[in-house]
Amino acid sequence: MAGTRCRSNLGDVALLDNGTDTRALTQQRFDRMTLAGGDRLPPVDIAGLPDGPDWPPFLQTVALLRFRHRFHPYLHRKYGDTYTVKLMPKGRPLVFFTRPEHAKEIFAGEPEVFHAGKGNAILGPVMGEHSLLLQDGAEHKRARKLLMPAFNGHALRTYEEMVTAIARDEVAHWPAGRIVRSHDRMNVLTLEVILRVVFGVTDEKRLAALRPRVSATVNVHPAVLLVWGVPALHRVGPWRWALVNQIELDELMYAEIRERRTAPDLAERTDVLSRLIREGQESGDVLTDIELRDQLVTLLLAGHETTATALAWALYELGRSPELMRRTRTAAEAGDADGDAWLDAVLKESLRLHPVIPMVVRTLMKPQTIAGVDIPRGATVGPSILIAHSREDNYDDPERFDPERFLGHNPPTNTWIPFGGGVRRCIGAGFAMMEGVAVLREVFQAVDVTAVGSDEPRVRNITSVPRYGARIKVTRR
Repeated sequence: MAGTRCRSNLGDVALLDNGTDTRALTQQRFDRMTLAGGDRLPPVDIAGLPDGPDWPPFLQTVALLRFRHRFHPYLHRKYGDTYTVKLMPKGRPLVFFTRPEHAKEIFAGEPEVFHAGKGNAILGPVMGEHSLLLQDGAEHKRARKLLMPAFNGHALRTYEEMVTAIARDEVAHWPAGRIVRSHDRMNVLTLEVILRVVFGVTDEKRLAALRPRVSATVNVHPAVLLVWGVPALHRVGPWRWALVNQIELDELMYAEIRERRTAPDLAERTDVLSRLIREGQESGDVLTDIELRDQLVTLLLAGHETTATALAWALYELGRSPELMRRTRTAAEAGDADGDAWLDAVLKESLRLHPVIPMVVRTLMKPQTIAGVDIPRGATVGPSILIAHSREDNYDDPERFDPERFLGHNPPTNTWIPFGGGVRRCIGAGFAMMEGVAVLREVFQAVDVTAVGSDEPRVRNITSVPRYGARIKVTRR
């Protein structure tokens, strides 16, 4: 069934030179992508799986998506270290494991058996079928190989200067003596990093067109995510506007990709998109425009709000402790390896105490035994990041913000997993940590912060963010 056709409001600013109808490409992607690929897997026998709530799948899905910060601890208290939830569509089981040795088994599983792409299928209409997060097997291996050079150590060092300049400009505009929603400011900052450092956009007209459409993509409501694989909804309310926004964003992105391929300064450019285009030219394995678009949107969704949220929580937590604030200021002003090590530890502790993503999932292509439990083909399994990061046998006093946990050493394997693990570990993890350290360095070279009021996580689409914006009061030095 084809979805309703939507027109763009962008005009000629983003049309590809070769006349390709990018609106049709977007519409076809939405028509093609289905929720969770349920029709490609057989029914799953849940007999013998770990216990879990006996609620209708719809209620369990809502609880997992919208009330995860209460639901996961409730399940862990009631059912122990392993538990099963049954989700839409068709009540498919998702088995959670919470101990590090269990996470090790999952992360070490054969990629041909432990498929990650199917577990991320809810994002398919936005990310596209070529997204690194949605691919498995040989396709994933090829895409990861082509993307890796843009995220190696040398590349990260070239990006750091650009990130630092963007952060310095952002902090210079913070109002002294006033309350700031740090999450809003970090979202603005990391969006500029994505647009300028990852996409490599320099034209102010196109940047102005991209910003609201990228923000609308990141802020899509969970209800839209849950069922926008249903074409009939594409003509209704928020689903229609989500599709229109995607059409317009895609037009802009395809235009940027097309122009970049023939840019006279392509060889000298240091942004991620330019590197990906050059890598294809040099290797002979060229990423198509559609593949590049899918990977760029993946980097946007995986790296924009996640980094912004980790930074906002870091500012808020530091603002609650004068002692940690002073130590962070000293580290930022030092600007050396020891100072950066402390800032790195601050960011890691923020990601531990306030996980942005709640879980890592894999769908089984063959029956497997995990933690002594026989799991059938078609079931989905995964570690709960929320529980792994808050277990008292993993971290002493886990509710306390303490960067010392990460200073000079790493925590035990598979107890800190904000970027997943194994061969599917987030390809942008190094970029995120580089960006976070650079931003913290610039912030605390210029200002001190004091936390304002209380805060707690709330769910926004697939991520968890500060409910009240991680408010801080800025004191300029």
